[in-house]
Amino acid sequence: MADHAEAVVTLLARSKMVKARAGISPLPKITGIAFGDGGTDSEQQVLAPDGNQTELNHELLRKPADRYIVLSDTKCRYECTLEPGELTGAYISEAALYDEEGDLVAIKNFLPKGKDSDLAMTIQMDDEF
Repeated sequence: MADHAEAVVTLLARSKMVKARAGISPLPKITGIAFGDGGTDSEQQVLAPDGNQTELNHELLRKPADRYIVLSDTKCRYECTLEPGELTGAYISEAALYDEEGDLVAIKNFLPKGKDSDLAMTIQMDDEF
């Protein structure tokens, strides 16, 4: 367990990267962010994500990314906004980048963020090498 946000690139994502570099198959692009409320334990301690995970602990919603920004040669930031009325009353504590094949490629757990009905909430996740 950790007392701060933790993130991990999944084993499946790393396998896809190896195959793409070898020319075996193309690397699917990242298309969105999945949101969940299973990133903490019963005492609200942030759980360390496991690179072997293929799904969030408790996924609530998947949305296409609103945009991405290439920050450097080795870092791209993806952004997705939960609009007013989406996931009202949920306490978001896990998020994951997913690719066009629907596979999770990076998972991040963090302290719960409450989602009000009348406010938008934007989540940013970095894909970094």
